[in-house]
Amino acid sequence: MRYPPGHKEEKRKELLAISGAAIKQGGFVATGIDTLMQAAGVTSGAFYSHFASKNELLKAVIAQELLHSRKGWQKNPHTDATQWLDFELERYLNLSHVRHPESGCVLPSLGAEIGRADDEVKTLFEQEMHKGVEMLAQRLGSEETAWAFICQLVGAVLMARAMPDKVSQATVIEASKVFLRDAFKRN
Repeated sequence: MRYPPGHKEEKRKELLAISGAAIKQGGFVATGIDTLMQAAGVTSGAFYSHFASKNELLKAVIAQELLHSRKGWQKNPHTDATQWLDFELERYLNLSHVRHPESGCVLPSLGAEIGRADDEVKTLFEQEMHKGVEMLAQRLGSEETAWAFICQLVGAVLMARAMPDKVSQATVIEASKVFLRDAFKRN
């Protein structure tokens, strides 16, 4: 059966989106190719027509997810520093993000797994992170501040996800917002 032009590219995008959500929810190492392809509604054999290995899938997911994060920052409509910060804190530090890792940022979900990955994955991750840090540094005034901002956001979501109840989750998120607002008032 012949497929229309662009079919393979569209299918790859679909596989990346579905795989990204699944591995953010269940972890990369713990989620097998069969599970990922079943979620996508294709056979495991179809996986290899799009990716050479599971490691290649991880790299593709990282690149796609971090691109998505950069696009999110670009959508912040505010030029005023306080409004810009409030928008980002509300967008990222919220209970929906805590409770739905499958639709959130890749960093709190897979950061530890990326840290245990091979150098090829880490190198790609570093390159993609630098693109985001460069964008944020323009807004926040320095690369150092951009790194600190990202780390605080990711750490807050990670800690909130580790809490067993909604009250503790909300406490972590709200305390982080207060801390970050205060920290940026001093800058």
